[in-house]
Amino acid sequence: MSLSEGKSTLRRANDPLDPDATPHDLLNGAIEWLQYARGLSEFLADLVHESDAVDCRRMALSLEAIAALTNMGVQCTAQAHARMSWEEVQLLHGGRVGVEVRDVD
Repeated sequence: MSLSEGKSTLRRANDPLDPDATPHDLLNGAIEWLQYARGLSEFLADLVHESDAVDCRRMALSLEAIAALTNMGVQCTAQAHARMSWEEVQLLHGGRVGVEVRDVD
């Protein structure tokens, strides 16, 4: 949040996920993003513990970075879950998965 304007300046990471990635690849990616977030959180906590004064602007930017890294991990996990569910449905229906439209009265 910008202290001078009073508006949120939070930006979301929007790294497009590889459409050809397997669920395994996506889960590995999620672990990597979440490890980055954890490492940054630990580093930031150490800095705050050792500091006499905290720069609120830099703290906010650091927390936004942690949120962006965590968001990417969540996106990878959600996409892996969706792809595993889709693969399971395809296996159950012998690859004959389509959208059936019915009239509702």
